[in-house]
Amino acid sequence: MSSAREIVPGSAVTLHFSLSLPDGTEAISTFDEEPLRFRMGDRTFQPAMEMALYGLKAGDEQTVTLTPEQAYGDPEPGLVQRLPLSDFDGLPPEPGQIMSFAVGETGETMGVIRAIEGDEVVVDFNHPLAGHEVVFRVRILEVGLPEPERPRDEETP
Repeated sequence: MSSAREIVPGSAVTLHFSLSLPDGTEAISTFDEEPLRFRMGDRTFQPAMEMALYGLKAGDEQTVTLTPEQAYGDPEPGLVQRLPLSDFDGLPPEPGQIMSFAVGETGETMGVIRAIEGDEVVVDFNHPLAGHEVVFRVRILEVGLPEPERPRDEETP
């Protein structure tokens, strides 16, 4: 009888993963780096990616191809914006370049420079894998216990 722990909701998971296009173009991989540690349900991965992990155990490997809808969705035209070239502080952006942009007081988001048209820069804030099938490959290294549910104390206000 195997005592290996299966991934369930709330499990602490340590794994290596990669995301690539069906043609083999790799977008991200931890296989030659530190593994990723996260807790199931914490939104580290898209829901369909998490679903592919349920039931796996340490030592398991899995590769699944996800449709655009299961991965990062279709690109949203409203996330392609035109910004004044003057906003780029003397650092001339180049098409294809990925840049970080401040959002609000403390946040940031990534955008891909699509074009420079006159004094405007066309920036695409869609996820770079939006609109693409994505190959999700994982190797499970460790599965920890799920967080216990905290009992409710009816007497505590």
